[in-house]
Amino acid sequence: MTNKLTVVKLGGGAGLDPVAICPDIAALVAQGQRVVVLHGGSAEVDRLAARLGVPQRRLRTPGGTYSRYTDPATLEVLTMALAGLIKPRLVAELARLGVPAVGLTGIDAGILGAQRDPAHRAEVDGRQVLVRDDMTGRIRKVNEGPLRALLDNSLTPVLSPPALAQDGAPVNVDADRAAAAVAVALKADRLLLLTNVPGVLRTPGDDGTLVPRCVVDTGTGRPVGLDVGGGMAVKLRAAGAALAGGVPHVVIADGRALKHEGEGTRVEARSS
Repeated sequence: MTNKLTVVKLGGGAGLDPVAICPDIAALVAQGQRVVVLHGGSAEVDRLAARLGVPQRRLRTPGGTYSRYTDPATLEVLTMALAGLIKPRLVAELARLGVPAVGLTGIDAGILGAQRDPAHRAEVDGRQVLVRDDMTGRIRKVNEGPLRALLDNSLTPVLSPPALAQDGAPVNVDADRAAAAVAVALKADRLLLLTNVPGVLRTPGDDGTLVPRCVVDTGTGRPVGLDVGGGMAVKLRAAGAALAGGVPHVVIADGRALKHEGEGTRVEARSS
């Protein structure tokens, strides 16, 4: 038996069913590991928004990555999708597999604390604009006490955005960065970022170009000797933050990562 702690972030992009990963999580728990699950749900948010008639927009940051523009209506949709649709499915499936799980958002007991910027720059229709009404934030602290209490009682936390901003209002946060922050706060043994591609790819869209080992500069989160953009760049920044915070083992992979330890991309810190 082992007492290792693994933080698993389940991606919510198209083509990845987070519920399908539950048997692998159950296997880890059966082995004696403690597991904290974080999940996103971008595809489900988009589907629910379409059903409710809430337009969705993406903002391009000056660094070249994209984020969801979160106005009040979108924040409501996001909360409904994550807390009302995805999370109950995950908790129910884990229960069916014999894993007692507890569903939480970052708002509960202030588990995820965030800083909401009053304004930030983004590119819209090719123009640089100052966005003032985007209800998103960056993780600034983790109240790990409730998570530890659940783990100490053999319960598996299932956590998702939104987080609680400094003014007490809920804000959207990046789930990869949240997973990294939780892993650091709990001094996790490993962080698994599961997504809908096999791992870091040298050529986007070509699974045959999987990079088995990716070195990142923990100061910037940028890969060394590799040009990576889009959502994977965000994951690498999250991975870099986890490594900088002392998490010794970080892997980016698809849903097979829990079954096949050798698959995916092992992310390592650049030696100083």
